[in-house]
Amino acid sequence: MQGVLAGFAIITIIIGVGFLLAQLKILDATAQGVLTRLAFYVASPALMITVLGSTDVHRLFSANLIASLGSVVVAATTTILLARLLWKREAGDTVIAAFCSAYVNAGNLGIPIAAYALGDAALVAPMLLAQLIILQPSGLSVLDAITDVPSPDISPRRLRLIRLTRPLRNPLAVGSLVGLALALTGIKLPTIINAPLTLIGGMAVPAMLLVFGISLRLGPRPGAGEPPIQIGTLVLIKLIVQPIVAYLIGAYLVGLAGHNLLAVTVIAALPTAQNVFTFAMRYDRGVILARDTIFVATLLSVPVILVITWLLAS
Repeated sequence: MQGVLAGFAIITIIIGVGFLLAQLKILDATAQGVLTRLAFYVASPALMITVLGSTDVHRLFSANLIASLGSVVVAATTTILLARLLWKREAGDTVIAAFCSAYVNAGNLGIPIAAYALGDAALVAPMLLAQLIILQPSGLSVLDAITDVPSPDISPRRLRLIRLTRPLRNPLAVGSLVGLALALTGIKLPTIINAPLTLIGGMAVPAMLLVFGISLRLGPRPGAGEPPIQIGTLVLIKLIVQPIVAYLIGAYLVGLAGHNLLAVTVIAALPTAQNVFTFAMRYDRGVILARDTIFVATLLSVPVILVITWLLAS
């Protein structure tokens, strides 16, 4: 339990620092944009290369991956149907909503919780891979297509080429693919390359948390900018539906039990990742929706994870 609480305390403190810096007018909306671009274009791709590249490929492709992937698909699909058919959200907001309900905070919360509360940081790798091979590239491709509208005078051949290569021009997708390739081939980057990448990647999580704290100070107060029923539904899917699906798939479809079953369930119950707010800021879609969902989900995930641990570890 100490590892769970420590992980949440760390991110709360850094978010608080961002809030304080905005309150003191040391950082403003311009700084918020700079930090967002730094995290999206530079630090996060470097982090993906180092994290995925150093992960044991046998831990990536396991029964845990099937349970994690299934929980991501069910949570995201449920949200997409609600957002489009019931809430009538436009495509960009729908992508952010799907991220809110299915994109697990596997980095700055998942890794420490897996390490200290579950005893093995590698247990978070299957969920991380599920998000990077399905959820992130598909969602960002939609956001790229909406944002990067080609000029009408571009030839059909050129237009097809743009659409085919769009995912490869997204820095997070490129970083994830490079990291996965390193893991699959077993290639180790030389120190002169890996060391700078590790240092740069280390900026990603603090930058995202600081941006989140700045938004809490400069933006509308939580609960004032989006319909509470939509925020509540996204949090319900994230903290209740997703871990239940991970548990059911793990226990009854792929035969997980004991510590592995506990791991996939706890990791699926982690709150929405700070990456989602970075995506929302970068593409200017569903910014307040992402911020408020992350805020509420992070607060409520503590008792949810403690209850899951108590039920499955006993």
